[in-house]
Amino acid sequence: MLAIFQAAGWPIWLLLIASIVATALIIERLMALRRARIIPPNLLDEVVRVYRSGNITPEITGKLETSSPLGVVLSAALRNVNAPREVMKESIEEAGNGVAHTLERFLTTLGTIATLAPLMGLFGTVVGMIEIFGAQNPAGTNPAQLAHGISVALYNTGFGLAIAMPALVAYRHFRALVDGFVIQMEQQAVRFVDIVHNERK
Repeated sequence: MLAIFQAAGWPIWLLLIASIVATALIIERLMALRRARIIPPNLLDEVVRVYRSGNITPEITGKLETSSPLGVVLSAALRNVNAPREVMKESIEEAGNGVAHTLERFLTTLGTIATLAPLMGLFGTVVGMIEIFGAQNPAGTNPAQLAHGISVALYNTGFGLAIAMPALVAYRHFRALVDGFVIQMEQQAVRFVDIVHNERK
């Protein structure tokens, strides 16, 4: 592996750094964006039970808020449980926007790597082509320098694409996952609002 990096020239080290960062971000997002962590099952039912018991305290809403992203949204609704429907929905939307921003953490960086990796590979290709042309001299072609230039060009192009493809797939997957989670959280929060206002009638 070290021989391959040496043959690929110095531009490959930029791609290696990008691949390490992309791998770390993918692992981190896989751990962070688990459904059970974002939208715990039965949390809505527990919040409804707390509402019906009338035992809504700052401690309960604070604990709910720190439990999960869905808990953040439902705690905003619970704090405004005596407010008009429009106020409750507005507080839910504000909390949902904040949660969505948190869930999208590092996705911009991952998308940037997916876009930038082929360009970095192309940059390495250009460096390799420069070395190939540098191998030409009046005395003839230097075979070792020519082979090195070709290695730099091909290795960097291939490595750049090898980084970009999984990074792009992961970026699209996580983006769709976040969008789906946000929609599900909003739906559960709206169900809670409906329960509150239907029982208030």
